[in-house]
Amino acid sequence: MNEFMAMLKKNEDEHPPPRELLNLAEQLCREHESSSPSLEKLVEAMTESKNKRYFLTNIHVVKAFVSVHIHKGQHDAACRLLEYCNAEEKKELVQLWHEIHYRRLMEKQRTGVLTALQKFRCRKRHPPPSSLCPKDLKSRNYSEQVRQQLHRFAAEVTANPDKKQREALAQDMDLQPTQVYNWFANYRRRQKS
Repeated sequence: MNEFMAMLKKNEDEHPPPRELLNLAEQLCREHESSSPSLEKLVEAMTESKNKRYFLTNIHVVKAFVSVHIHKGQHDAACRLLEYCNAEEKKELVQLWHEIHYRRLMEKQRTGVLTALQKFRCRKRHPPPSSLCPKDLKSRNYSEQVRQQLHRFAAEVTANPDKKQREALAQDMDLQPTQVYNWFANYRRRQKS
């Protein structure tokens, strides 16, 4: 840790910092993952550094920052950090995003565990920002235009279309027939409640 602090101070004005310093930061974040005081000291030093943005390109450093923010109860700061960091591992960033919101919900409900349904609802209420989503994680929400067309069909024609109607709607809106079927099933369920 002392070696890192000395190297950090020595290379304060180098942009980008030497690869050796970035590698040492990753190594220390991995080693001190479970040691809160040491990790906090390490994160604090990187936060105050002029090279903070370079450190936040490494997923292990990002995890360390998020861990410290969560430990301090700074959930919003952890979310902002995830939104603007430049780490390449987008799926891991999305998972961290969800973990932050699970933790927040557990604290709010004063519980140590969430059910699968609670986690699902939490993910729906707090979707990750587009800056975190990898290209292969597409949104499950339909566009406003598609939703309007489905609502219009439900109101003007039927809320329970037959197979041919569903297939025609699916083709018109570039959806799968199963998606149309599920949308109408959910629509009818929402109308009952």
